[in-house]
Amino acid sequence: MGNKADVWQGTLALMVLKTLESLGPLHGYGIARRIEQTSGNLLSLNYGTLYPALLKLEQEGSIASEWGLSENNRKAKFYKLTRAGRKQLQREARDWAQANAILARFLAPNEDPA
Repeated sequence: MGNKADVWQGTLALMVLKTLESLGPLHGYGIARRIEQTSGNLLSLNYGTLYPALLKLEQEGSIASEWGLSENNRKAKFYKLTRAGRKQLQREARDWAQANAILARFLAPNEDPA
């Protein structure tokens, strides 16, 4: 499994929300690196992948942003989870858990008693 996987459709927003819930306000680069780190470096995110997700989440009101300085004194936009984002995270986490449970039933070894 040497190649890095693409992020599945619909999961990036959930990973961003969970990252911000866990770590608090972060800039885009920090969010991307944390998601890669949490995936065991099996996922690879670039700005072109992450930025549209951040923009959409901000437009929906799930995250808010403000300008600040990064660790290396560069101007960066920092994102933080909003109250609506916390609710979205809970809802989406529940939906993904249910979807995974259903999929697990289909992928389980066939236990036909015959």
